[in-house]
Amino acid sequence: MSKILIRGARVLGGEPQDVLIDGETIEAVGASLSAEGATVVEADGKVLLPGLVDLHTHLREPGREDSETVLTGTRAAASGGYTTVFAMANTFPVADTAGVVEQVWRLGKESGYCDVQPIGAVTVGLEGKKLAELGAMHESAAGVTVFSDDGKCVDDAVMMRRALEYVKAFGGVVAQHAQEPRLTEGAQMNEGVVSAELGLGGWPAVAEESIIARDVLLAEHVGSRVHICHLSTAGSVEIVRWAKSRGIDVTAEVTPHHLLLTDELVRSYNPVYKVNPPLRTEADVMALREALADGTIDIVATDHAPHPHEDKDCEWAAAAMGMVGLETALSVVQHTMVDTGLLTWAGVADRMSAKPAEIGQARGQGRPVAPGEPANLTLVDPAYRGAVDPAGFASRSRNTPYEGRELPGRVTHTWLRGRATLVDGKLQ
Repeated sequence: MSKILIRGARVLGGEPQDVLIDGETIEAVGASLSAEGATVVEADGKVLLPGLVDLHTHLREPGREDSETVLTGTRAAASGGYTTVFAMANTFPVADTAGVVEQVWRLGKESGYCDVQPIGAVTVGLEGKKLAELGAMHESAAGVTVFSDDGKCVDDAVMMRRALEYVKAFGGVVAQHAQEPRLTEGAQMNEGVVSAELGLGGWPAVAEESIIARDVLLAEHVGSRVHICHLSTAGSVEIVRWAKSRGIDVTAEVTPHHLLLTDELVRSYNPVYKVNPPLRTEADVMALREALADGTIDIVATDHAPHPHEDKDCEWAAAAMGMVGLETALSVVQHTMVDTGLLTWAGVADRMSAKPAEIGQARGQGRPVAPGEPANLTLVDPAYRGAVDPAGFASRSRNTPYEGRELPGRVTHTWLRGRATLVDGKLQ
């Protein structure tokens, strides 16, 4: 690979600097670096961040390639500035064996657009009855460190305790989809004023909060690590804040859509707003933003959940839950957190790169923009404003809640170990 000089970039939103990439590594960062022998990328006014890391992506392969594949999903990731995604286990077959996680890992190696780290299932078939091959998945070529039945909750307390005990032996983490199933039977949206007015089955906040409360106590008892997927309520924030104050080893994520959208949108009955957990109230949204800003919530994770047209373009009750998010995540975070003054760009780098890489143990990812570090980078034009057009997505699916909405920021370049995967907004 030839040398690349990124000229005049605002590293983490700071003063303009030049960044020289040589092969897979950042060679130098400073002012007026020599461009001799290098391809020059003019970055005046743009922000340079470490490559983004998503701890919660649904790539659908194997089994639901009509929604997404590892190739199309990693192309979407590169378009959004990501250099690593963690692929959830609810595929067909379920990623509950060493063989399946290795298949996903190898597909990621072949795709080349970003690193793919499989997440292993906690229980066989996501059925919550028997622990999956946690040790074998960890020892496989994929080196699985994160385990989740996402899409379903590990609602059995004994099963959750056993999983926490098992992964503790090799420093793994259980990522919990916090949803008490009995409290959400028939639920279609957030339980509250809007659900009552619309006559839709309500999904109470306590269904999430009760599982989080139980699991942080289990993690404390076992001395293990637990990660909370797509936290969505103000009450959940307070539980996590309390747990951290006790020294419990808990981390939590929030999705971009829970930082911006509310249950008022469900009044349209547009299934694009149907998601798990559901969109909550404005008060919840504000609490989530504040918690992400103060570090109670550790990271932003997309929960990129692609679905084919026929699974979303139908009546509300029959529609699948989920939204695509890889290609709009950074714009939503800029809109809700940076442009509001709640986070700096350095804070974005922490919440969307460094911390998720640390939680998931993604080697070489989430590193500082500094000499000697791997050249996993994303360049963002924060001054850009434009309406979201899903027709231009790299993802195979189009189920975005932001169609036609004007959002700030645009990823112009992404580099994976010095190789450009996105140049001037075009995939390479």
